[in-house]
Amino acid sequence: MTTTLKSVAPPVSRRAPAGPRPTTPAPRRPPRDPRVPPPPPDPPTWGQRVVPGATQRLMAGLGLWQVPNPLIPSLHLLHTISVLERYGWCKSLDVDPMGRLCMRGAQTLLEKTGYVTPDARHRAVDHLHTVLAQADVHMPFYAWNDLPGRTFPHVKALLARAADHAHTIGD
Repeated sequence: MTTTLKSVAPPVSRRAPAGPRPTTPAPRRPPRDPRVPPPPPDPPTWGQRVVPGATQRLMAGLGLWQVPNPLIPSLHLLHTISVLERYGWCKSLDVDPMGRLCMRGAQTLLEKTGYVTPDARHRAVDHLHTVLAQADVHMPFYAWNDLPGRTFPHVKALLARAADHAHTIGD
C-alpha cells in the first residue's frame, strides 16, 4: 500500500497587492513656550559643590558628568523666580539656616547646577540693574533685595520686569 503525498501550496491571496499603508499622523503636541524655564533644580550635589567647574566640564566632555543646557539671561531670570518659589526667599544671606535663598543665592544655585553660565548670569545681573536704574534706584540688586519693607512680590516683579527687558532686546 503506497500513499502519495500531495504537495501543499500556500493559499493564494485574492487581495489587491498592498501599497503604501496610510499612516495616521502622530498626535501633535502644542509648541513649547520658549519663555517657560525648566522646573527648579534640586539642591547641588556634593559633587557639584566640591568638584571645580572646569573639572565638571572636562568630565562632561568625556561623558562622565551630566551638565544641563545653560539658559539665556531672560530665562535665567524667570528660572530664578521659580527657584525662590520652591526654596523660599530671604534677606541678608545668600542661603539662610532654613535653606531659603536671596536673589543672589538663587542665581548662585543655578550657576552651580549648570543652568546658567557665568557670562549669562552677568548679563542677567546687568538687566536687573538696568530695570532698577529705570525705576531711579541706583544700588546693586542684592542691596535692593535687603531693604526694609522689601517683600517677595517686589522681588518677583523686579525679576519678571528684568526678564521681559532681556527678552525684548533678544537676550
